[in-house]
Amino acid sequence: MTQKSKVAVIGLGNIGTAVATNLVKANRPVIVADRKMEKAKKLARELGNLAQPSEIPDAIKEADIIVFAVWFDAIKELFNTYATELQGKIIVDPSNPIAPDDKGGFKKIIGENQSAGEILSSLLPKNARLAKALGTLGVASLAGAAFQEPAHVLFYATDDIDINPSIEELIRDNGFEPLRVGRIDQSIRIEVFGDLHEFGALGKTVTVSEAKAKLKSCPIYEKAG
Repeated sequence: MTQKSKVAVIGLGNIGTAVATNLVKANRPVIVADRKMEKAKKLARELGNLAQPSEIPDAIKEADIIVFAVWFDAIKELFNTYATELQGKIIVDPSNPIAPDDKGGFKKIIGENQSAGEILSSLLPKNARLAKALGTLGVASLAGAAFQEPAHVLFYATDDIDINPSIEELIRDNGFEPLRVGRIDQSIRIEVFGDLHEFGALGKTVTVSEAKAKLKSCPIYEKAG
């Protein structure tokens, strides 16, 4: 059996914790890191021997795939801080460019026709490759809908098809079926408010057959202008 790529989850809030937990459930080792080392150690104790706590720079150096489970603006800062360490890595962006509004909901913090995926793609460290993935569901579904039969879908987008097998393996080891929506310029569809996001037009988790029907019925997103 081919050895799987080493995965590091950076940021251990709700999404990062759910991703790391799912990977351990699938019997896949994971490096967990956070700006607070004690948080990483605590989660590793809870998850068992398959979870390895680490400082952020060490996690990035050791892993092949880096899941940045932090806010969108924080990912940009991490790109700058660890530009050298991130060279040649596969970076997974689950972020949604949103912030609380003054009405108890959320609003986009970038342009209406912009996506976090496209912006981050333009800022990638040298030779790094990006996948928009693991962010199309809320944390309750990311944890609760994993490993179900029939499998539910997690959409992803990539420019570099060479990394698709690694991303699809990562998604399956999170307990979901992967479905690529296209290149990174389709990221807006799988971010909050997008037509393929749980908190957008999709409105729920979907099975493979439901997801394919949805994709078939909706044209590829094209930006105005």
